[in-house]
Amino acid sequence: MGKLFGTNGVRGVANNELTVEMITRLAASAGAFLGNGIALGMDGRTTSPMFKRAAVSGLLSVGCSVYDVGMLPTPALQFYVRRHGLNGGLMVTASHNPPEFNGVKVMACDGVEISREQESEIEKTYFKGGPELCPWNRIGRVRKEEPLEAYKEAVIGHVKSEVVKNARLKVALDPGNGVAALTAPDIARELGCNVFTLNVNVDGRFPSRDSEPRPDNLSDLSSLVKSSGADVGVAFDGDGDRSIFVDEKGEVHWGDRSFALVAKEYLREHEGAKVATPVSSSRVIEDIVSEGGGEVVWTMVGSVVVSRRMVDDGVMLGGEENGGIMYGPHLEARDGSMALALILEIMAKEERPLSELFGELPQYEQMKDRVSCPHELKEDALNALQEKVDAARVETMDGVKLWYDDGSWILIRPSGTEPIFRLYAESKKKERVKEILEGNKALIESVIESLKYP
Repeated sequence: MGKLFGTNGVRGVANNELTVEMITRLAASAGAFLGNGIALGMDGRTTSPMFKRAAVSGLLSVGCSVYDVGMLPTPALQFYVRRHGLNGGLMVTASHNPPEFNGVKVMACDGVEISREQESEIEKTYFKGGPELCPWNRIGRVRKEEPLEAYKEAVIGHVKSEVVKNARLKVALDPGNGVAALTAPDIARELGCNVFTLNVNVDGRFPSRDSEPRPDNLSDLSSLVKSSGADVGVAFDGDGDRSIFVDEKGEVHWGDRSFALVAKEYLREHEGAKVATPVSSSRVIEDIVSEGGGEVVWTMVGSVVVSRRMVDDGVMLGGEENGGIMYGPHLEARDGSMALALILEIMAKEERPLSELFGELPQYEQMKDRVSCPHELKEDALNALQEKVDAARVETMDGVKLWYDDGSWILIRPSGTEPIFRLYAESKKKERVKEILEGNKALIESVIESLKYP
């Protein structure tokens, strides 16, 4: 049997790896598995309307009632599913992938992405040719819904809004032409912030920057923060479930540092709580959670895995290095706007610059990179890599994580959504992190080349 689902949903290049026929069959298979009431939404990609219509047809063909929630961020759809007690949800999105990609995320009745086991069940039906279709007189119906106001109110309701309003913070927002533009600016304004924006027109071509926010593509946001005198800048990915923060000096901080701030604040009020995070996260998470008397629950990489672990173990806070924060009292799923509200609340309570709050966290040097690798070579490359690595300790929960005697580490793992290997390296010293990244990058490149030309 083939494989449809990657690290987070089904993705591929539109009209190439991913076709209308595939989406129709996938939606039918998911609908048959999940049950009757399904919410359906989409991001702002140019191919999303086409694929959304295909998904509607697939769901109707197996008798599902479709709640069409239109264009919105992924977490807004997830919130709608849970709040209205639906059987599940489908979101047409490729999240942070380049504009030629699209895909589908499948949610369970709790609003969280389905488990790996549930993905396998849907794949079985899909690769058998799809589910049995319903009779003509049981075709489902479509109902239009407007969920954004209730979602925004819910996010605001999880923070001390009066405290934030009294701080009168200045906020610079960069949705990157993604659908966070439909929620984040409104939430910040409702919290009393003076809001400056760029790239707030939803455009599925992502003309302003890549849909994945990274330090190397957020120079415009950094400039806006400094020129406007903003207290904080926030950038979002294409479907609005991730956010990256910029301090008042214009410095961009990786997601595990903003997550560390949230964890630090959370553990003040929930001493001994568990915090879930994948093996790609910085040691700063472990340091902060230990200081707060909490416990780190380590998982494989992927928000699906983190979220499902939270649900299964009753964990109320999770996060990733890529800017995904899962705040359980709201939703055990990534939500960029919820992260925005939580950070604004921390800043308002502390009454100190964001750079100072970040500066108090344990400091580590980080570097990230990627290496191209065809999907069909990933497994062989990973196996070959394990035989060649040299380190004090090797972990294989997800990819290969190498620990060195000085506490430095590097994680090398195949992406579940793109034809690449991702590399995450960390050390106390900048020279050292560069050394281990470059050395291991050369190693995985040589492994892949040897498989291409044996």
